[in-house]
Amino acid sequence: MSGSIDSADRLHGHCLCGGVTLSVPATTHAVHACHCGACRRWHGGPAMVLQAGDDVRIETGDALVRRFASSDWAERAFCSACGSSLFFLSTGDGQHFVAAGLFDAIPGARFEAEIFIDAKPHWYALTGSDEQLTGEAFLARIGAG
Repeated sequence: MSGSIDSADRLHGHCLCGGVTLSVPATTHAVHACHCGACRRWHGGPAMVLQAGDDVRIETGDALVRRFASSDWAERAFCSACGSSLFFLSTGDGQHFVAAGLFDAIPGARFEAEIFIDAKPHWYALTGSDEQLTGEAFLARIGAG
């Protein structure tokens, strides 16, 4: 039931193969675009992620989840069967940024911020975010800077 809200008020999503399902609180709605080099390599462009706090639950497929320490401040998780990006975890404050594409629908979603705006290539531009943070400002916010 990807993109649905269940009786526990959780939003459910899944990877490309369906082997990993996860959930976040139904109130999760802040979408961020990350332009850092690691996210661009990981996603093939800016990472569109939901800021989900520390309440991300792997519902099924925990054995398929692989983690990679991509920097001294972040860990990335992906499905080992299909390669789908699942989330990155900022190790400084325990915040999860979950790939927005895992969800068919995100009720109340709002494009809140662009992070690592100083690393964004010149050849694309996004509009509509409320905030633009440099890498330094973002790292300071999550306690890694």
